[in-house]
Amino acid sequence: MVVTGGTRGVGAGIARAFAAAGAQVVACARRPPGTPLPGVAFTPCDLRDPPAVRAFFDALPRLDVLVNNAGGAPYRLLADADAERHARVIELNLLTPLTASLAARAHLARTRGCVVMVGSVSGTRPSPGTAAYGAAKAGLENLARSMAVEWAPDIRVNTLVVGPVRTELSHLHYGDEEGIAAVGRTIPLGRMAAPADVGAAAVFLASDAAAYISGASLLVHGGGERPAFLAAATVNKEKGKGR
Repeated sequence: MVVTGGTRGVGAGIARAFAAAGAQVVACARRPPGTPLPGVAFTPCDLRDPPAVRAFFDALPRLDVLVNNAGGAPYRLLADADAERHARVIELNLLTPLTASLAARAHLARTRGCVVMVGSVSGTRPSPGTAAYGAAKAGLENLARSMAVEWAPDIRVNTLVVGPVRTELSHLHYGDEEGIAAVGRTIPLGRMAAPADVGAAAVFLASDAAAYISGASLLVHGGGERPAFLAAATVNKEKGKGR
């Protein structure tokens, strides 16, 4: 099986989970992992280069599972960058999964395999500061549903809709430990996901236990976000007690 961007963060967590489940795992990315991942082979590939992506998949002897994980974006308000920069974010998060899926299709059809897209809650709600990323993830979820219909019954396609995940890069988005903990407290389960949580969900969607699941979106977000109006209502209720 292949995990794109499987060398760090969520991708490394997914690669580890499949390796632990006994899969032969190949992680492809532009750069190798900082430390080797046990049971995970690495092949360099620039996922924004369609001929290189096709060559990578053509060289595989067999493929049962493709996890399209590669993606991400820095915090950047829309007016703080030009359209070309935002377009590169959309390319990475939407077009590269399409490129990889098309390149893998023949393999997956032969093995009646599956594709797992790694989406985001940013694609289901406003995403200020990462608007292009959110738009791409919304498109990715729709792409997966269309792909699931077009490629059935030979290939199953599903999406993991992932909430905040604590990785080695979390400080870039959430600041110090106090900021990370504060974000965790906004999640009903009381913490951000670990990469292993996402990995376990990906293994489930690729397993025989999910054999009749296709075109679905599995929420991996710890219960989501508490509605802001609840906090406002609590404040107003407390004010009323003092009268």
